[in-house]
Amino acid sequence: MKQALQFRLSQHLALTPQLQQSIRLLQLSTLELNQEIEQALSDNPLLERLDDPFDSSTRLNGDGTIKSDSFDSDFSAPLTGEPNESRETSETSEAAAPSDDDSGAMSDSDMGSDWSGTEGGSRDNNSDDDQGLPQLAAAHITLREHLLSQLSLKKVTQRDYALINILIEAINEDGYLDQDLDEILDFLPEEMAVEPDELATALKLLQSFDPAGIAARNASECLALQLRPEHGGPSAIEKPEIVFLARQIVLEHLGLLAAHDFAKLKKLLHCNDDALRQAQTLICKLVPFPGRAFATDESNYAIPDVIVKKVKNSWRVSLNPDVMPKLRINQIYAKVVREHRGNANITSMSSRLQEARWLIKNVQQRFDTILRVSEAIVDRQKNFFTHGEVAMRPLVLREIADTLGLHESTISRVTTQKYMLTPFGTIELKYFFGSHVATEAGGAASSTAIRALIKQLIGAEDLKKPLSDSKIADMLGEQGIVVARRTIAKYREALRIPPVSMRKTF
Repeated sequence: MKQALQFRLSQHLALTPQLQQSIRLLQLSTLELNQEIEQALSDNPLLERLDDPFDSSTRLNGDGTIKSDSFDSDFSAPLTGEPNESRETSETSEAAAPSDDDSGAMSDSDMGSDWSGTEGGSRDNNSDDDQGLPQLAAAHITLREHLLSQLSLKKVTQRDYALINILIEAINEDGYLDQDLDEILDFLPEEMAVEPDELATALKLLQSFDPAGIAARNASECLALQLRPEHGGPSAIEKPEIVFLARQIVLEHLGLLAAHDFAKLKKLLHCNDDALRQAQTLICKLVPFPGRAFATDESNYAIPDVIVKKVKNSWRVSLNPDVMPKLRINQIYAKVVREHRGNANITSMSSRLQEARWLIKNVQQRFDTILRVSEAIVDRQKNFFTHGEVAMRPLVLREIADTLGLHESTISRVTTQKYMLTPFGTIELKYFFGSHVATEAGGAASSTAIRALIKQLIGAEDLKKPLSDSKIADMLGEQGIVVARRTIAKYREALRIPPVSMRKTF
């Protein structure tokens, strides 16, 4: 094979570092964006954040706005939160960042001002709430600590204390005893010479602790423990015969009750409808997982990126000022770079300055794109904001992409982990997109609207004669919406609504 040199001219697309950063920032959530900015602040000394509560250089007016002498305002607040004004700024912006040729278009003095997204978005540091002392969270008591505190008050022998302590360690977070007593005996040292009766006695003592139903080995035992008279609870106010009937059900026929097989229950228990109904009501008041009351509840809150409000019979979209960072260039370092531009030792500082400019501009562009996409969504889902889920119309990513002149993948990035505050709560932007179902008139209905209709129909049904999936499909067909029975079942399961047999009562 002969070797040779050839010259070939071709064109290809390349992602510049600025473009890569723009795409990465666009798909980040609010929390991830703040983490990215904090990392950039720690790595780049030329970048500053004006909304840092520990930054004393940011001075505020009485109304919460930043004083004009704190920095130049040429580059501040390109977005005011009003759709018309933000549209002028974002018409020329695309999901991709500007080219490198435009990166030097802004002067250092321009970059010295912050990009805040809204005017007056800062909070007044002199408010009474901010001056108050921080509230400390109450200490959380675990289930194990709660049980040990009760054990310390019991007058038991040292041997029983040790056995109950071992049983407490075997209780899971739901309050159930994970292991059988025989398994626990096998793990105990032989020199302790623990008899099965001893361990069973220790378990009975532990099951008398609060909360009622603790240390049960299954659901039947847990519910039966709560029906004991010494535990009080709902059974204390019921008739003894109803409590006895409820104990029979939970110990012997809990499966039939879960299946709502009331006819078989009445036959086996030899009771009438009224007694069975009272026993069922009593059982429903019990707690199937007594240990969960001591579990830590770590709530995750979604912070909205945009806010939708009704202004003069029209829906307006604005960016949430609380999630928009206020960034600027450090003027001291920028001045040094400007005065020693030709110095070889200042080259690294120049690159840091360029990186800071890119980040500020890409963060601004990220919020511009989120606002444009949100406005387009609200424009197409006006009926949803007025009438709720039943008025949701079918919408796909391609429709928004064609309207804004963006790529479909860009719309997907913008709508992922971005949230909108609406009159119906905080909703992810992905929620407004859904598949469609054909109607008899030749149109289409959104799957979200169909799920809302199913929920309404089931909510208004007669519990003695609940609606089957086939009946719901027929009722929707009468409204002109053609939906198969299996589709109704799929939507019902997505709404976590049990089947007709589980919804039936008597």
